[in-house]
Amino acid sequence: MKKIVVLDGRTLGNVDYIKLNEFGQVIYYDLTSEEEVAGRIRNANIVLTNKVKLNRENLKDASELELICEMATGYNNIDIEYAKERNIAVTNVRGYSTTTVAQHTFAMLLHLYDNISYFDNFVKSGEYSRYDMFTNLELPYKDLCGKIWGIIGLGAIGKRVARIAQAFGARVVYYSTSGKNSDSDFARVEFESLLKQCDIISIHAPLNEKTEGLLNYDAFTKMKKDAVLINVGRGPIIVDEDLARALDEEIIGGAALDVFKEEPIPVENSLLKVKNKDRLILTPHVAWASEEARSRLFSDLLENISAYNRGEKRNRVDI
Repeated sequence: MKKIVVLDGRTLGNVDYIKLNEFGQVIYYDLTSEEEVAGRIRNANIVLTNKVKLNRENLKDASELELICEMATGYNNIDIEYAKERNIAVTNVRGYSTTTVAQHTFAMLLHLYDNISYFDNFVKSGEYSRYDMFTNLELPYKDLCGKIWGIIGLGAIGKRVARIAQAFGARVVYYSTSGKNSDSDFARVEFESLLKQCDIISIHAPLNEKTEGLLNYDAFTKMKKDAVLINVGRGPIIVDEDLARALDEEIIGGAALDVFKEEPIPVENSLLKVKNKDRLILTPHVAWASEEARSRLFSDLLENISAYNRGEKRNRVDI
């Protein structure tokens, strides 16, 4: 019977890990520290990981290991080259969160764009009850219709966001970080042009040498004074301290972030000390994590294991 080790099962929440029993003996851990990895996977045939790092050092004694299942799309926590050396198959899961991340993108944007926190507090605080008018026009907000929405990274999620933005009446342009992406449905522009003309910019790009630190202080100074930046891609694409500075200096209108350079975000991160807190929305890397998305992810992961057992190369990232 194969031994299956789940290293950080808590990161998927309440999915039905019991379904793994059809593949063998399951050993489940909520979370696994760096020091615990080697011992926990030593006798495993199949390992499931989300964020736990698997590298040459902690894999070298796992002599029975044949399959690593990444419980996400990104797999930079796995040493793929070493896996190839050892002939260990590696799979990931793709496409499960496209609609979910797009939904969260607009939830954050509209929360910020429409000043929902301010108006909600205005009513709940009792201030509205004492007001001398039926409405509150002290903090204006703008229509999304007619605005220019710029997308960095026009993959599946970027395209989904683009379609929704169009439904709101926004005009969509995009910047290809690889220089290879071309989509005739939307106008492709250079990075500097995107910065200068867009009212909203959302990031849906992968993290690589071309995107790390792409949005820095220099980039912010080229954006519109009332522009809003959204990051649901990868945290290090934005330089945190530069964004905090840009918000406090009112160089841009606002920002909404679901991802950060380091997660959980350190207490000393400059974004947590922004003076203009009403210009900033922060969520803890949850854009991917609706109940439905996590269910889709786990179902696809189970199919990856079934396919591997049938000798199929489904969602393999090591070949």
